[in-house]
Amino acid sequence: QVQLVESGGGSVQTGGSLRLSCVASGIRVSGYCMGWFRQTPGKEREGVARIEEDGTTTYADSVKGRFTISKDNVKNTLYLQMDKLTREDTAMYTCAARIWHQCAPRSWTQLAGTPNWGQGTQVTVSS
Repeated sequence: QVQLVESGGGSVQTGGSLRLSCVASGIRVSGYCMGWFRQTPGKEREGVARIEEDGTTTYADSVKGRFTISKDNVKNTLYLQMDKLTREDTAMYTCAARIWHQCAPRSWTQLAGTPNWGQGTQVTVSS
């Protein structure tokens, strides 16, 4: 059974930083493309960052240069380092994983079609 558990969310001030973690069980992250999505009430879910099996990364334009996605294959964990946070980054952040042979690089829609999701961690940025 695949389980993804996020942590690291919280409340920060504008300009601050947070690091989100997504611990996986039931899968080996080395064989999966993985990503972070975010959603706020009334808005569609948005792909934020993804990392392919080979380590290639893709970012939404809104977070380029501020967020960094990485994964630790030994710890079986996905990370999202978020710097220079703004109020517009306030959202529920959720991680997703899809097995490598079902991955289409840079495709948010394809990754979002996976059944493997975490429960999410809330990030709130205030001025």
